[in-house]
Amino acid sequence: MTDTAAGQARTAPGGCDRPLTEAYDTALLDLDGVVYAGAHAIPHAVESLAAARAAGMRLAYVTNNASRPPRAVAGHLTELGIPAEAADVINSAQAAARLVASMVPAGAKVLVVGGAGLEEALVERGLVPVRSLADGPLAVVQGYDPSVGWQHLAEASYAVAGGLPWVVSNTDLTIPTARGIAPGNGTLVAAVRTATGVEPEVAGKPLPPMHRETVIRTGAKHPLVVGDRLDTDIEGAYNGGVDSLLVFTGVTTPAQLLAAPARHRPTYVAADLRGLLTGQPEVAALGYGRYGCGGYQAWADNGELRLSGGGQAPYDGLRALCAAAWTAADAGGSAVDGSKALAELGL
Repeated sequence: MTDTAAGQARTAPGGCDRPLTEAYDTALLDLDGVVYAGAHAIPHAVESLAAARAAGMRLAYVTNNASRPPRAVAGHLTELGIPAEAADVINSAQAAARLVASMVPAGAKVLVVGGAGLEEALVERGLVPVRSLADGPLAVVQGYDPSVGWQHLAEASYAVAGGLPWVVSNTDLTIPTARGIAPGNGTLVAAVRTATGVEPEVAGKPLPPMHRETVIRTGAKHPLVVGDRLDTDIEGAYNGGVDSLLVFTGVTTPAQLLAAPARHRPTYVAADLRGLLTGQPEVAALGYGRYGCGGYQAWADNGELRLSGGGQAPYDGLRALCAAAWTAADAGGSAVDGSKALAELGL
């Protein structure tokens, strides 16, 4: 098993000689693109999480989506066949509310641009959510919600331009839905930023406020972050000094993984949440710039990744390709093209 120190540069995916459910006490699971997409569960998620729970792993759901209160998210999970309580859900609205509470007096009014998830999180921290600048708020908090429109963004812009502190739940540019990839909170934040020229304080993944909120609420001693996004889930694990599992059921592609900078490199990779139930093979340095995993060997040659061998597990080939690509990048060489090798793996 591999333990990651904060800020450590990873040059290859890690290995684990036992199921990840045995190696870690808590899975900190992203939701959108990992457990569900819109109203529907991701394939293999329900049965994989049931097996992980039966193996003794605690499941906590950590999401940058601030639109719904934890009880609503837990209800959605339960309807999908994944039993959950409100206490199992940690969202960026909670992290944002804790951050806002550190900036304003107890009982202060806060202008909300977002949904019920933000309102409930503010009330939990003893603050009063309002929807108009005329109500005298002392800060602005913004999070994703499908209802957010021009008038809400304009009200936020007036408040921010007037000097009020501005906290946003997250800056994810996109969000996976049942119909495909849609604009996320970061896209809406960009509108207010453009109108005001002000940079917000960000609470959600990958930044420290979200990691602190997760640790406070779960009490995890040896957690594993599980996500589909390099720039939030995996970078958040990197910043927090904990291990991570990247699954390919959301926004990240194998080609993006090969090009990942150090802070976006996961400890482990798997097609989907079934990866929680198995170990992870080690990537071996074979010398002369070659790396092996399973029956595959990978290396960089004249700006292109090469692959030889084969096996029944194409993700072993991907692990070997990651080692070759990341090592070449860290050596200061030019970017390597892995498209042909990925096509050979069917990825």
